[in-house]
Amino acid sequence: MHHGFDALNLPGLSTKTMALISLEDLDGLEDEELDNDITDNPEPMEDDEQQRLYTHWQAIASTHQVSVPREMTGPIQELTQRNQAQEREQVPFSSISQHEKMGEVLFEERVYPAGKWACIIKGEKLYEQSISMGFMKLMKFICKENSVGRYLGMTVPIVNSIQMLEDGNGFQKNILTAYYLPAQFQANPPQPTDPDITILQREALRVITLTFFGTTTEETIMPQINLLWEMLGPSEEMHRNSYMVAVYDNPGVSCRRNEIWFIRRDP
Repeated sequence: MHHGFDALNLPGLSTKTMALISLEDLDGLEDEELDNDITDNPEPMEDDEQQRLYTHWQAIASTHQVSVPREMTGPIQELTQRNQAQEREQVPFSSISQHEKMGEVLFEERVYPAGKWACIIKGEKLYEQSISMGFMKLMKFICKENSVGRYLGMTVPIVNSIQMLEDGNGFQKNILTAYYLPAQFQANPPQPTDPDITILQREALRVITLTFFGTTTEETIMPQINLLWEMLGPSEEMHRNSYMVAVYDNPGVSCRRNEIWFIRRDP
């Protein structure tokens, strides 16, 4: 079974982490009075409302040591409004098994079918910077900067692929951030106008997933990797040099859901 990212010369990379900046802004705006009349063309926000939203994103971005350019105002508004209308599509998968203890699911094995993903690689100094910068570019692709010239639809999770350093004590610099194209575009995917974004066909993927809550940084992800290895015990069936992180909820909420994914080796 292949990981489907060979075209980017990143063998073993998998997809799994939703960028902090993206989800934090999508869900953490309970105090904002945003327009709930969502159509194919959401009504423009008032200037002061746009400014509050932009300032909110900048505050989040600063915690990742990145800055949000003004050109992101439109995509930020569109994703925020559509998020409030719960316009999200789940990346399809099949559950193979769940491992429980005292009635609580510890981890789950799943198969994600083959499909097309929009992918971008960033190699910033920090993991948080890479996923934030990558997702901002994907946001523009999702919202309008594509060959059909319209909003494509949000899918979850956004997946970030990580490769371990040779000593296993950290992540390699390049992080692949991937967005699963909605079902209606799988057969004929819109092409990005941004040359940094590539549409890739990923083959079916079999993973073991562990849910955790909170932020997704290198500092918080590493303990989850170690925890899942403790649960699984010694195994030659799973890759040890590449993992995925998937984020489903806004990092601004108090109990947001993420997953670490272990990738099964090719049979």
